Formats: sequence, structure tokens, C-alpha cells
Amino acid sequence: MDKMQQKWAAETSTQSPATADKIKKSGHHRFCVAPMMDWTDRHCRYFLRLISRHAFLYTEMVTTAALLHGDRDYLLNFDPAEHPIALQLGGSDPQALAQCARFGSEAGYDEINLNVGCPSGRVSAGRFGACLMAEPQLVAECVATMQAAVDIPVTVKHRIGIDDLDSEAYLHQFVATVAGAGCTRFIVHARKAWLQGLSPKENREIPPLCYERVYRLKQAFPHLEIILNGGLTSLDACREQFTQVDGVMVGREAYYHPWLLSEVDPILYGKRPAVQSPHEVIAQFLPYVEANLSAGTPLQAMTRHILGLFQGRPGARAWRRYLSEHAHRPGAGVEVICQAADQVSKI
Repeated sequence: MDKMQQKWAAETSTQSPATADKIKKSGHHRFCVAPMMDWTDRHCRYFLRLISRHAFLYTEMVTTAALLHGDRDYLLNFDPAEHPIALQLGGSDPQALAQCARFGSEAGYDEINLNVGCPSGRVSAGRFGACLMAEPQLVAECVATMQAAVDIPVTVKHRIGIDDLDSEAYLHQFVATVAGAGCTRFIVHARKAWLQGLSPKENREIPPLCYERVYRLKQAFPHLEIILNGGLTSLDACREQFTQVDGVMVGREAYYHPWLLSEVDPILYGKRPAVQSPHEVIAQFLPYVEANLSAGTPLQAMTRHILGLFQGRPGARAWRRYLSEHAHRPGAGVEVICQAADQVSKI
């Protein structure tokens, strides 16, 4: 650690000792499911919670404009079974973020997370997401204002850099500045983002992963909780990270192969598995589906999230095909899920 890093560490290590101690003792963030736009809605999260009781779940990003001017109850609604769960906010106005953090806290969320990682052009045009890495003082002001408004942790998810602001020194300066405002948990996507020239999908694939930079960030700031995000596709790969960082966050792999979460509780948390088979998940999911159907939710809004349940197992294709062909039909009910499961059982 060079002299500048020592200075940053000294300045940030005294920021919120009680909060930092509480966060580190929780252990909840050993395995997190990433916030994913249009994917990690409440139906997806409830389904994933059936497979793992201990993984920390994140909402898809909700903008401050949507919460302040839209259907707040709908946007914040979640099932109590989803705990532990964080609300991810998108915005850059400190006062608006503080108000929305209060909404989230009052709704019962366990954490408020600020999105400083989304590289979408539309998001950048709104002056939030990854572009905020260029404004560490503003991010720090947002964090401080939110933390003053709520009693739950306020955390930040960000990249290792953006565009030409991608040096290791800049990353450390960014984290030190935000930590100085009281943030003690950072979720770090181990890729830089190009805000010009690459799509969000390309920004998840083209910039190379650099886990070592995240490891050195943790070494420079040992008092902070650092969660590694990006490119993790197996529990073995996740477990290997625990010698370097405090936890991991998995995104699309958890969505496309949700049964991966069945081993999270016993392998990463030392707890009993939540379920023994995909069919047990289906049985537990059916009452939730029935209740939401009665409330007017279309079946396809829920079944679209469970298509990968049998991924890698015999019958996975028949399961996906049956749901895709029947769940969208008018009047479709839980019998569609049962019949799709029967397709799997016959193979």
C-alpha cells in the first residue's frame, strides 16, 4: 500500500464503525444475486428465494423519477419471504435519492444500493449509472444524504473504471471519496465500462475482467466490505474468491441456471439446503402463482422467470417449450406449470 492509499485508508476507516461492524457480522453478502433490469422483478426474486434462503437479493434498478412520480406501491412491492433484499436506486440528485431511500426503508428493504455501474446511454443521459464514476464527490454527497435519511445500510455498485478514467489510482480515489461519506460496502463489477461505442451487452463482455484490481482494492481498504461481481459461473469459482474479497455477486448465470442457487446455502453458508429438487421448488411456487393470478397478474409474467429451472437436466427443453407455448394463452393457470413439469417427468 503506497502513502496515498494509506492516507485514504486512515481517512475512511473511522467513518461509520458501528455500521461497518454490523455489516461485516451479517455475512449475508457472501453470495448476492445481481440487480438485472427487466429480470429481477418480485416474481423472479420470490422464485429464487425458494431455492436459496440465504442469498442476498437485489431489485432491478428503480429510478428516483419513477418512485417520485409513478406508482410507488407497485414499484416497491415485494413479498416478505424475499428477505434479505436490497432496493437499487438510480439517480444523482441527493435530495431525491434521500426521499426514495426513505420510501425503501419504510417499505421494509434491508439495504439501499446506488447504481454507479449501468453503462446504458439512456441512463447516462439521465446523469446516473456508470457515468457517476466521473463525479466521486457527487456520489459521496448522494451517499451521505441517503445515510442521513435512513437507518439501513447505503451501498454502492460500480465499475473498476469508465472510459479514460480507468487507472487503479482513480478507482482507489473514487472508493476513498465515497467511503469518506460513510459507505462501507462496495459491489465492484470487475470490468471498466465504455460509455461511448459499446452497448450495455457489449460492456458486459468486451472489456476484460480484472479480478486482481478488485483484490488490490480490498487490500488497500481492508476495513471496507468488497463484493466481487462479473464473470462468475460456478460455485467453485465463487468460493475461490473468498480468500481475496468478502463476497460475490452473480447475475445472468443465476437467472439462466437458477438451480445453481440450490447449493449456495450448504456450500457457501454452511446451512441446510432450502429444497431437494426442482419439482419441490415448483410445488412451493404454485401457491404464490395462484395468489398472483387471482390478483390479475398474467401467468407468463411469472413463468418467464422459471424457464431455466431444469437447465442441464433431462427434459429441460420440453419444460421450456411447454411453458413458452402455453403460459401466454388467455386464461392460462397453474395447470400449465403442472403439465410442463409432467413433461419433464416423462423423460
